[in-house]
Amino acid sequence: MSIALLSLIVLGLAALGYLLGRQRALAAAGGDMRRLHSLPSYYGASVFLFTAVPAFLAMVLWLLVQPVVVDRSTAAMITAADVPQGSSHALVMADVRRIAAGLDILVARGMDEDLLATMRADLSDIRGRLGGVGVAVAETVSPNVFEAAKSYRSLANTGRLAMAAAVLALAVGGLLYAAFRITPDLRARNIVESFIRVLLIGASTIAILTTLGIVLSLVFESWHFFRLYPAKDFFFSLTWNPKFGGGSSLGVWPLVWGTLYVSFVALVVAVPLGILAAIYLSEYASPTVRGLAKPALEILAGIPSIVYGLFALITVGPLLRDWLAMPLGLGDSSSSVATAGLVMGIMLIPYVSSLSDDIINAVPQAMRDGSFGLGATPSETVRQVVLPAALPGIVGAILLAASRAIGETMIVVMGAGAAAKLSMNPFEAMTTVTVKIVSQLTGDTEFASPETLVAFALGLTLFVFTLGLNVLALFIVRKYREQYE
Repeated sequence: MSIALLSLIVLGLAALGYLLGRQRALAAAGGDMRRLHSLPSYYGASVFLFTAVPAFLAMVLWLLVQPVVVDRSTAAMITAADVPQGSSHALVMADVRRIAAGLDILVARGMDEDLLATMRADLSDIRGRLGGVGVAVAETVSPNVFEAAKSYRSLANTGRLAMAAAVLALAVGGLLYAAFRITPDLRARNIVESFIRVLLIGASTIAILTTLGIVLSLVFESWHFFRLYPAKDFFFSLTWNPKFGGGSSLGVWPLVWGTLYVSFVALVVAVPLGILAAIYLSEYASPTVRGLAKPALEILAGIPSIVYGLFALITVGPLLRDWLAMPLGLGDSSSSVATAGLVMGIMLIPYVSSLSDDIINAVPQAMRDGSFGLGATPSETVRQVVLPAALPGIVGAILLAASRAIGETMIVVMGAGAAAKLSMNPFEAMTTVTVKIVSQLTGDTEFASPETLVAFALGLTLFVFTLGLNVLALFIVRKYREQYE
């Protein structure tokens, strides 16, 4: 049974429980709502929650635990002889999972005829189940891998059936329990509100746990990387030259420099234009102009980054190369820091302008009126009253734009190139940390080599830089906010 169908069945039972709970509450009160402690809808909602919440929690926990259990059960079937040279146990298990899913059926070369006939029969059976779609035949897998895939598929199917039975049993049990405990004196409203309070706490906890999980995964995998590659070479080397198979030089500073350089150029473009646009829209523009200009400016935030990347690659890069780089003798490549930074800055303008505009509008009008009453001009009021009062919020807007710039990938790939180097020339091709994280994890990579695990160390480095940026911005915000509270 599919997850979607199981979810629909649970929701259907919960909806039935709502109607049943509401009807039983009215019947228990003899049709007189005044005899009930709570409104009839609360009684129905209590049955709905007792039916749906435990069932869905069990489903989520089962989906999290089952893959781990099935992987451990089938991993023992893979021997060292089943792992090809240059591969790993993890990659072989990935093949097992693909075979079990019916996406790749691999037949071994030089296999016993009886076993080959059995595998072909299994292959035909899976083809029939899949309707003849998504099955490919190759000659690269051992019999143990094929048997492990069959075991994986069998265990996964058994687990799904057991999950469906357990979830439906919980849903029906919760429905019956909540429905038969309904009496006129039942505090259904309190039960529903307690349920909702717990759900809200759980929802707010998810963000904290997600952040904690991300940080722990980065730290754990980075620790594995530093066990294989010296930390001093990673943090103090000025060369980035990964080579799968050994002999790599994985110095982080060329990537950090490229990230900071591109982000700096982007902020040089976005911050002045964004803040000036915000000042105009909030202080000088008429309501008609504001109503047209602000939505038009915010359209930039809705354009996909890949479109900006194409714009950088096809239009901005060649223009900068032909009009500036080549005439000045600074380079002949259309991929450069200036190309990526300029286009990224255009993308960041609405992040700065829209937030800054809302923050400037939130400055009390009394502060403006007091400035005007003292004889200040509108420009002096903006410069000496409005902007200082709105500075904490503007710093937050700039921080958001900086975080967006540091994490951008597609514009850098298409506009700045992939060369890891230390250079001050803005018309040379460079790359960033995020681009190299993607490149190191692309393809069938083995998560046991420094060249792959370095992606997690790069992610941790980027996290530390972003955290430092947040701490600095928080310090600035608190320092200036004290003057206006």
